[in-house]
Amino acid sequence: MSTDPLVVFTPSGKRGNFPVGTPVLTAARQLGVDLDSVCGGRGICSKCQITPSYGEFPKHGVTVADDALSEWNSVEQRYDDKRGLKTGRRLGCQATVQGDIVIDVPPESQVHKQVVRKAASARVIQMDPATRLYFVEVDEPDMHEPTGDLERLERALRDQWEIDGITADVTLLTKLQPVLRKGKFQVTVALNKAHNDTVARVIDIWPGLHEAGLYGLAIDLGSTTVAAHLTDLETGEVKASSGIMNPQIRFGEDLMSRVSYSMMNPGGDKEMTAAVRDAINTLADEIAKEAEIDAALIVEVVFVCNPVMHHLLLGIDPVELGQAPFALATSESLSLEARDLDLTAINRRARTYILPCIAGHVGADCAAVALSEEPGKSEDLALIVDVGTNAEILLGDKERVLACSSPTGPAFEGAQISSGQRAAPGAIEAIRIDPETKEPRFRVIGCELWSDEDGFDAATATTGITGICGSGIIEAVAELRIAGLMDESGLIGSEAQTGTSRCVPEGRTNSYMVHDSSAEDGPRITVTQNDIRAIQLAKSALYAGARLLMDQRGVDKVDRVVLAGAFGAHISSLHAMVLGMIPDVPLDKVMSAGNAAGTGARIALCNIAARTEIERVVREITKVETAIEPKFQDHFVAANAIPHKTDPFPELAKITNLPNPSFNTKGDSSSEDGGRRRRRRS
Repeated sequence: MSTDPLVVFTPSGKRGNFPVGTPVLTAARQLGVDLDSVCGGRGICSKCQITPSYGEFPKHGVTVADDALSEWNSVEQRYDDKRGLKTGRRLGCQATVQGDIVIDVPPESQVHKQVVRKAASARVIQMDPATRLYFVEVDEPDMHEPTGDLERLERALRDQWEIDGITADVTLLTKLQPVLRKGKFQVTVALNKAHNDTVARVIDIWPGLHEAGLYGLAIDLGSTTVAAHLTDLETGEVKASSGIMNPQIRFGEDLMSRVSYSMMNPGGDKEMTAAVRDAINTLADEIAKEAEIDAALIVEVVFVCNPVMHHLLLGIDPVELGQAPFALATSESLSLEARDLDLTAINRRARTYILPCIAGHVGADCAAVALSEEPGKSEDLALIVDVGTNAEILLGDKERVLACSSPTGPAFEGAQISSGQRAAPGAIEAIRIDPETKEPRFRVIGCELWSDEDGFDAATATTGITGICGSGIIEAVAELRIAGLMDESGLIGSEAQTGTSRCVPEGRTNSYMVHDSSAEDGPRITVTQNDIRAIQLAKSALYAGARLLMDQRGVDKVDRVVLAGAFGAHISSLHAMVLGMIPDVPLDKVMSAGNAAGTGARIALCNIAARTEIERVVREITKVETAIEPKFQDHFVAANAIPHKTDPFPELAKITNLPNPSFNTKGDSSSEDGGRRRRRRS
């Protein structure tokens, strides 16, 4: 075992041991980490900025000391003096490895920028926002009637708009008199009155008729990505959608890793809170620039998030969510001042609304999906699955709705996969394997052509073929099963067993070669046995959660399946069925809902009655806690087979006849090893 320090890069998850004194940029290049640099390591371009993390990281098996990187040097100081570095940032070309270290590569330092796929879904929403604009003519001051400007503004709103009562904070009062006089006592005010308010708040005021609009942000705060939709509060139109990686990834890729980081590192929760709030401010600033609006016109924000993200956004230590009985600090909806959450990039008096959580592991994001998809109004039994690092699952109809979450982990996002990466130009996102020739063809993000089509090489010359993202690895594993290169246990056959040289030995198991450009200093992209195991674990957790809900309803099948989120929009229903990620239904009964959580956030942003509705609905949803259900493990083990060990898949059999090879034969070392691994996991 190497005694050299271990370097772990996030969000890629790539790791390796390097001698003391190795520049971080060098380590990144040797591991194939996506870290930019154009100045040859001279500390001029600043494109190699990284964020080191310190403390205990049980997920990565390391403890990072304060001196794990070399000290701040004169080159970094010079750059900081001239252009400025964000607090905590280092230059990867200057910082050298001195001990075990966890290093985050922020989005702006990545060559291949993340493609955040949580786009806004088209949806008709009845507009009734909490914040509206009102034009009024205010009486001028009169010495014979000594009233204040605010009182006369209140009277004007009552007389001209039948609005009874307003409040205003001191920051509004400081600008009230100049604005009134500039507008010759004709002004436009933005008033916020939420569903549970008795009087309206004055959010802002402009001289004369304000025609620049009023905007809100609907934010889906996920454990991997933060997606925002800038929405016109008059029309409901989405003016821009954008997203960034959640910077908390450097503290742990999954939720329990972040809870563990908070447990093991005093003040760790505050670090994660500061990181995500800073990211939200950055995102708000960027989305306002993209839409070419003044960020001060963003006067309202609605958040949906899972319980751990919910607590870290609020500045609450999530430690209680890491142990039974998984108690939330609060499960009720929250209406807050934006400044309470340090949201400084938008209007200083903006309001925020956070949807209610359903249970300790079923959060506001699941509530938002319920608001968007309305399973409680469905005539047929619908299974709604929002897949990410943590899967949110709803099952219901008019009779009853149940909900649970299932810890799928980051494999569906391309993490913990040997050639995995986040969705970015150059990443393989779709793949097909010919059952006869066993040859693959694939499509990468940024190019509509398949790899066997004319013009593909030229079209991908700029981005290259860099790795495989979540949708790509899911399709790859399913295609291996369809092509007979992998048996139902998930074991890849050898070249002799499969008849293709693309099945290559790797240790005591086999891998499937998808693409090899190593001769041109490019990547060698394979699907390994460990990759398949990671996908099996993720899909088994997902299926087991769905089966638990079905058990509670006393059913063995559902009428339709709705796939929500980026996953639902980019994975074919056939491949999801072949893997056994979802219960067996006719493929025409599997549909995509797009970013349902984001849609639910937009509905709550644009319609205050929807807030009252979802607060009622969550109280009626039956919560199922997978962590304490004895049958979860039984369902999980049975679901390890592809598509399933015991549950029949008759609808799938109508479409494709899955071959049934057995590569676990005596005398084949790779098969024997795979069999032993399978038995140990079971």
